[in-house]
Amino acid sequence: MCVLVSCLKSKLKTGINRSVDFTVKRWAKTLKRGQDPEKVKQMPVFQFVGKNLEKKTRVYTWGSAETGALGIANLVKPSDRFKKPRPAVWRPLRLTFFNLMKVYDVGCGYGFSVFAAVASDTTKRLFGTGINTDSQIGYHESENKKFLGVLIKPSPIDLPIYESTKVKKVSCGRAHTVCLTSDNELFSLGNNAYGQCGRPIIEKEIFHGSRKVNKIYGIDEKVSEVVCGQDHTLFLTENGSVYSCGWGADGQTGLGHYGNAAIPTKVKGDIEGEKIVSLSSSADSVLACNEKGDVFGWGNSEYNQLHVATSETQLNIPRHLPLKNIGKVKQVAAGGTMCLVVNESGQVYVWGYGILGKGPEVAYIKDPSLIPEPLFGCNEFNTDVKVKSVTASLSHCAAITNKGDLYMWGRNRNHCLGLDNTNDQFFPLRVPVPITVVKASLGVDHTVVLGLSLL
Repeated sequence: MCVLVSCLKSKLKTGINRSVDFTVKRWAKTLKRGQDPEKVKQMPVFQFVGKNLEKKTRVYTWGSAETGALGIANLVKPSDRFKKPRPAVWRPLRLTFFNLMKVYDVGCGYGFSVFAAVASDTTKRLFGTGINTDSQIGYHESENKKFLGVLIKPSPIDLPIYESTKVKKVSCGRAHTVCLTSDNELFSLGNNAYGQCGRPIIEKEIFHGSRKVNKIYGIDEKVSEVVCGQDHTLFLTENGSVYSCGWGADGQTGLGHYGNAAIPTKVKGDIEGEKIVSLSSSADSVLACNEKGDVFGWGNSEYNQLHVATSETQLNIPRHLPLKNIGKVKQVAAGGTMCLVVNESGQVYVWGYGILGKGPEVAYIKDPSLIPEPLFGCNEFNTDVKVKSVTASLSHCAAITNKGDLYMWGRNRNHCLGLDNTNDQFFPLRVPVPITVVKASLGVDHTVVLGLSLL
């Protein structure tokens, strides 16, 4: 036994760079046979703890590379590693630009990506890459002072904030970006043709090459989340209230009309007085749920997403959706043509139109239907696996389990599903990302995930 302890101590002194946490008693049990049980009980117990390794944030991207949205310059401008441009990437690639940074949030727009991150060698707190035709990722210029309408790698976005301030949340629409700072300040960039940036609409305003970074006013409460739809923006406060601005032609602002709203305005209807805890919109439909697990919806209902609340194809004010037999809802996701919810048991229900995750024969479901739990890794050997969150884009979806695994399904535009093929995926399938996934953001044809890793 003394020899065993000595060996363990010598291994620790060699500086093995991994966590060691065990007791000599465990090893003593292997030697127990043939020894006096009383002497075994009297043996001393030692515990050695090595250096704990801190998990680091890591970013992985895949899908369409042509726009620069993946943030890997060599995919667009070839180097020794990539001999020619790559139009798409089918497997997850680590975005090494953020290896030395703490990344707080990621957001995907239509052909561009935005990252909220902090590094010790820069005061910048927001970075963007991809399409920038409407200055949705800030003003950037080339060496000859010409405005860059496309960026092929992450570049810092100037914000009028203090050096100690962090960007906590970021969300992207078709051509606009909104972010929330640790000082509860809201900033927006990009196209404001419909008021989606939360400022007055200027007739015939030119957004290409704009240096404008707008500070959003009008929300007196502390904001906890920002959600960008296609051309509108939603704000969720810590008190559970919802504010909105932008395009309202389908009722997606929820303000009781079909006009545009340039200034964030509090949304009422059936959510008035309710504490909303989850809010989602990626196109023109909106879903929300309160702390009691009730679901609400407004906006576009062309594919009967909101049929339990209206017979019309549009709904301009929040209405309670009396969804049956789905349990207490904890989180919602509104895609382009489909809706998803996760209940407190970690089950996923889906309805609407498209590739819904229930096989190639099921393209339309009017009422919520359960996606079988084994498709997300829950089986007799892993009974504790549950889906923690879901998200949806125009035509594909993603789910993250409590184990940090990522599952995706839907239209596989430009390999946006991260699977080793070009086929559409009709059932949820696990994506081989070598991290514990925390968040997945879905663009039209590219994906960005944020996670934790020891490497």
